[in-house]
Amino acid sequence: MKSFLLPRLGLVAILLVLAACGGDGGGGGGGFSSGVSVSSSASSSSSSSSSSSSSSSSSSSSSSSSSSVSALANTTPIIVDAGPGNNVNVPYVTVTVCAPGTLTCQTIDHIIMDTGSEGLRIEKGVLNTAMLAALPTTLKPDSSQVGECYQYVDGYVFGSVRTADFTIGGETVNAMPFMVIGDSGNFATVPSACTSTGGTAQDTVADLGANGIIGIGLGAVDCGSTCANTTGNNIYFSCISTGCTSTTLASSSQIPNPVARMAVDNNGTIVDLPAISGQGQAQVSGTLYFGIGTQTNNALGAHTVLTTDGYGDITATYKGTPLTKSFIDSGTNFYGFSDSTITQCTGTLKGFFCNGSSLNLTATLTGANSSSKLVNFTIDDTKALLNTPYYALPTLGGDPSSFSNLTPYTSSFDFGLPFFFGKQVYTAIVGRNAGGYVGPYFAF
Repeated sequence: MKSFLLPRLGLVAILLVLAACGGDGGGGGGGFSSGVSVSSSASSSSSSSSSSSSSSSSSSSSSSSSSSVSALANTTPIIVDAGPGNNVNVPYVTVTVCAPGTLTCQTIDHIIMDTGSEGLRIEKGVLNTAMLAALPTTLKPDSSQVGECYQYVDGYVFGSVRTADFTIGGETVNAMPFMVIGDSGNFATVPSACTSTGGTAQDTVADLGANGIIGIGLGAVDCGSTCANTTGNNIYFSCISTGCTSTTLASSSQIPNPVARMAVDNNGTIVDLPAISGQGQAQVSGTLYFGIGTQTNNALGAHTVLTTDGYGDITATYKGTPLTKSFIDSGTNFYGFSDSTITQCTGTLKGFFCNGSSLNLTATLTGANSSSKLVNFTIDDTKALLNTPYYALPTLGGDPSSFSNLTPYTSSFDFGLPFFFGKQVYTAIVGRNAGGYVGPYFAF
């Protein structure tokens, strides 16, 4: 996830960046996290054919699909609203976790829905005492506990790898590894290999701007062969009371893309958000569909399929320049691209566009399969957008290379959440047959 969370607290600076490192090792790829390429490592029984309150489910009850309501079990509501962080353009879903094989469960709303990373991560502060005590921690053969460091552009999360029975909408995955962000005990001291990459810890709801993140991107697991075979991966750690050291972890024990672990609808997702007229809306409701071509409500149809390279990248040609490390990512809350002809904001909004009037622009997206599609989009003045009462802003844009706290993604165009409004956006998991095409691909 390469998301730049812009809070609506007046004209203020970016509070945090939830951007997972790109797959090409230099932070340039989109969609595959932790500096590793897409992994096709399948988890368990996957089939290739086919509020901060501990009990809150407000985002679920207030949401409805942007299309017709389906009686099938492979959907869940999406809501774009202020959330715990008072941020714009952040899509949230609700999940339920249970201690494996028990009725000790907790439903948690305002989990960021991210098509640019893999894995479920929940803030420790959201989990109640009984729930936290009941969730088993993953152990190494020497009985040390497994932790994970998950890197973002300007920060990181660190915590324990635990196991839970997981439910979202009508889909359930039993005994699924996930992260408890900011866990205590053997995880209280973050290893220097995690902190040395820079940035700050996002280990509270306030820091994260959400109760957690669910990565439903192009990969099946969050690291794959790199972490399975390389001891010094600095992603997975063996933790004891005296500290944590980097360790290998089999792909089957790594934190998976939850969709890849589903019994049937396990080859990808569809994000369906309605079009927004004008400069925004106070909130927007949509639907997340699980599976592509697995049910009557998730056919691929006539959508254009753009296959990606091994790092989840496609090419976006903007004003005649091919940007080969481009990507589509619901975890970014704006259109991110460089254009020296567009006036940028100054002061605390530096990096965002303050162009004074609406700009109607185009880009052509091309996949590794040479399939292309023209995209029309509009950029409005950020100051004007923040003077509205809206949290869903379809015309927000900025230049990632101009943010002082970021390392720019070279040759890239980031199609963040504004791109999703008014579309059905498909994300197909690597190695899975999805509607007659094999992932990884985007389609819209």
